[in-house]
Amino acid sequence: MRFATWNVNSVNARLPRLLEWLEQTAPDVLCLQETKVAADGFPDAEVKALGYEVAAYGQGRWNGVALLSKAGLDDVRRGFDGEPGYPDPEARAISALCGGIRFICVYVPNGRTPEDPHYAYKLSWLAALRTALAAQKGPAVLTGDFNVAPADDDVWDIGIFAGSTHVTPPERDALAALRDLGLTDVVPRPLKGDHPFTYWDYRAGMFHQNKGMRIDLVYATPDVAAAVTDAYVDREARKGKGPSDHAPVVIDISPGSGF
Repeated sequence: MRFATWNVNSVNARLPRLLEWLEQTAPDVLCLQETKVAADGFPDAEVKALGYEVAAYGQGRWNGVALLSKAGLDDVRRGFDGEPGYPDPEARAISALCGGIRFICVYVPNGRTPEDPHYAYKLSWLAALRTALAAQKGPAVLTGDFNVAPADDDVWDIGIFAGSTHVTPPERDALAALRDLGLTDVVPRPLKGDHPFTYWDYRAGMFHQNKGMRIDLVYATPDVAAAVTDAYVDREARKGKGPSDHAPVVIDISPGSGF
């Protein structure tokens, strides 16, 4: 099985690139974030023409998550129990069983600044997610755009980010609390440089200078993590005209793993 996660930064704006990437990379399951469409505005027909089932959860201009699967799409859940809102729950989480694995696709709140109410929302959202996942049984993958860099090496210059969101101790503690549920951080290999960055700001040539962050994460239960044969950041998908500011993370699982 091959699965991937990608903050596509508007599925309609990125649709030609997405369709081309699906044909070339051929993941069995793709978790999308920041789709920026209502569920009924997702381009189902174009994606289904490539053989994918689709489950989408969206609000229109903001947020939005989706699951695309050739490995089944059962027991779809939008949101999670106890999920806080801002002030109402947002389209930030969707999960389903695909090929014997529960894929949980998340788009964690940004937080803006540590002084902003959105930061408190981010921390409460992550805490509620942990509580909801504590009851999860069986093989699972929690993946998506977490808007948190787990360690200093996951940003291009920690001195520049110090005191900003994405690297504060409470955010990192929230990630550690998720891993403490027994999840493994499946760190992908970079296609360039020493750091598997997944996000580069559009401004000031950040991508070409490889001044990025690793904030798109794959957390897997031990049985899934043990079956991983390759994991990489598809940096090529960040190139060219009109890309997302994130690159997909692609994971391959051994065919004999039972999933």
